[in-house]
Amino acid sequence: LSLLRNPSHFVPDSRCVENPSHFVPDSRCFEPPLVKRFAPAKPVIFNRMSATLVEPAAPASPVPHHWGTDALLVLMALIWGVNFIVVKVGAQLLQPLAFNSGRVTIAAVTLVLIVLAIREPWPSRSDSVRLLALGVLGNGLYQWFFIEGISRTRAGDAALVLAAAPALMAIIGRVLGVERVTRRRVLGIGASLFGMALVVFGSGKADPATTRDVATLAGNMLVLAACVCWALYTVLLKPYTERVPGISLSALTMVGGAIPLVLVSMRDVAATPWTALPVSAWGALLYSGLLALAVAYLFWYRGVRVLGPTRSAMYSNLQPVVALIVAWIALGEKPTVVQVLGAVAIMTGLLLTRT
Repeated sequence: LSLLRNPSHFVPDSRCVENPSHFVPDSRCFEPPLVKRFAPAKPVIFNRMSATLVEPAAPASPVPHHWGTDALLVLMALIWGVNFIVVKVGAQLLQPLAFNSGRVTIAAVTLVLIVLAIREPWPSRSDSVRLLALGVLGNGLYQWFFIEGISRTRAGDAALVLAAAPALMAIIGRVLGVERVTRRRVLGIGASLFGMALVVFGSGKADPATTRDVATLAGNMLVLAACVCWALYTVLLKPYTERVPGISLSALTMVGGAIPLVLVSMRDVAATPWTALPVSAWGALLYSGLLALAVAYLFWYRGVRVLGPTRSAMYSNLQPVVALIVAWIALGEKPTVVQVLGAVAIMTGLLLTRT
């Protein structure tokens, strides 16, 4: 009677009987000498409605969390956020093209030496040629537009214009069929773009006594052109990040960008008194060349390979927040209340896209 009141005490015990539909309480049973024993390979569940045994469905595999990659992307955003101010100062101490070709050349030489030191294999000849060509886009045109733009606008505004990169990457990736954009990501991208618009339109008037903090339409448009180059470059680079080691990929693309930059800046490089440069100029070159273009790029390529271009790019939206704070301290570019609200919207977009 107690078993009838609580049928859940009945469990299948195929070791006891040949008929698997037979049930005994709590798996305790006698063992007839003529009954063949066998052990089931998998656990079974009794279906009371159909009086049959069914195998349980396999548990869904948990979604992996790449916290190490997330941490590297946050560090990358910090390095790149400070780099806006470093590049702004460096472009004032040197000719913009000379400073740009110098820092990209430092990064290219450093990355090639690392590849040779650790004996990392180079990709195939066809992949190497394509990566060099992509480097012209992502480290050549992008860096040229960027340095010319930031020299004509505020460091904080340049960082915020570049915050449009994730939206452009999502659009380009969607068109090319290499990126899937969910509704949640659309909301995150929209929040980030809204925050970018708040910051750009919330910029205060520049001090007429100085020209270093003046934000011009030409400067912002040049930075926006750099953003388009970077977005297209990142999406096209995605297949190579899956089969080419990050350090080799970084070295080849950086060499591809350094070659055209050196060619277009030869006159400015020749006219620069390199031996008479102040320590601050060399510090800007080393920070921007080694940390921003070498170390941080390795973090970036890992993010693209593990998380994809759009979600990795959302971490770059931390750059304007860092740039605004550092520019306020170092350059006196005081952010407005609207800019702070925009920074909050950018962070919200990051969380919506990543989670």
